Amino acid sequence: MDFSQLLAENTHNIIEKWVLAVRNDQHIESADDLSYRAIKDHIPEVFQAMVKVLSPSQEGDIKSIVTASWQHGILRAEQGFDPSEIAREYRLLRTVIFDTVEGDLVQATPTEIIRYMRLIDAVIDEAIARCFHSYVKERLRELEHLQTSLTLHNEELTRLININQEKLSQLAHELKHPLTSIIGYSDLFLRQQQREIPRKDSYANVEHIERVLRNGRHLLRLINNVLELSRYEAGQLQLELASINIRELINNVCEMLEPLAAEKNLRILVDCESISSEVFTDGFQLQQVVTNLVSNAIRYTDSGSISILCQMLDHEKWAIAVSDTGIGIEPKDQIQIFEPYFRVSSKERPYLPESTGLGLAIVARLVKLLKGEISLVSQLGTGSTFTVILPLDLRKELR
Repeated sequence: MDFSQLLAENTHNIIEKWVLAVRNDQHIESADDLSYRAIKDHIPEVFQAMVKVLSPSQEGDIKSIVTASWQHGILRAEQGFDPSEIAREYRLLRTVIFDTVEGDLVQATPTEIIRYMRLIDAVIDEAIARCFHSYVKERLRELEHLQTSLTLHNEELTRLININQEKLSQLAHELKHPLTSIIGYSDLFLRQQQREIPRKDSYANVEHIERVLRNGRHLLRLINNVLELSRYEAGQLQLELASINIRELINNVCEMLEPLAAEKNLRILVDCESISSEVFTDGFQLQQVVTNLVSNAIRYTDSGSISILCQMLDHEKWAIAVSDTGIGIEPKDQIQIFEPYFRVSSKERPYLPESTGLGLAIVARLVKLLKGEISLVSQLGTGSTFTVILPLDLRKELR
């Protein structure tokens, strides 16, 4: 029996079954929002390399396995897969292969069956090892990029703090916990690398990297908010006016925040059909406003939906309203909601760990910069609606 030929003839069937198995596996959550093509990615190349290795008529060069699984690991890192999810993918591939060819395989001799099972196990184990290697490399590359960004932002933050010491103690408190975690895990990771840890410990290694990246991203977001607020207070934000497609801008924001909403099973509803497709404003600052409002709505909503409504008010102004079905805001807190470092909390719900009290403060200042107005309507336990009114052509307001 030529087992490689048997696999080649069943390639399409095996790949189809494997994609379905990955989709249905509750332990591979990262694949839930991926398309068929995104899940499939480099697995066909990995499988073809396996066929080549197992073929008695070819040299069986392992380099093809290395290349295909290496690319697979890089892509899975970019897609946000956990190491355990990648390992589970390959286990499912092994299962699907034997389930598909079982009827033909039982016709072989016991010796042939054992030999081919051992070969498949060896090839898949090698693919997993190479895939994890590239996965770790990609995570390290992202870590290096994040470290560079943090260094640059830290230098700018230091310069601004030296100029203005206001709110320094509050800022230090917010930075303390994620920064401590980054330093601790980074030190542990570096010491492990210096000892040349065996491959069997690479899984724990990756977990340390994941913690560093998660806390690093939180710290970077906090620093970005502080810098944005500081630049506004210092009068350093300069408007760059251009013709902006509102519907496209809203869609871009929704695509970016959809994963956050999906984690909480929230729907994002958009109605911008009545708005003029083009306005003249600063697209970057407007996107900052919309992004902060929508992400804030997602953060304080546990069930229901987030609604985005755009409409014309007259020939000179338009409005965008972001509504949620979240916890709502008490009247006494609504007065301070746009103040820096103010955060909504209650006995039933304390401060959210990812909240900094800067998001809405930045929104209020950017709206003012864009010559607009912002208002809030909220009812405790029902939800909130933030409405921003802006000019259709900002050039007229700046003359």
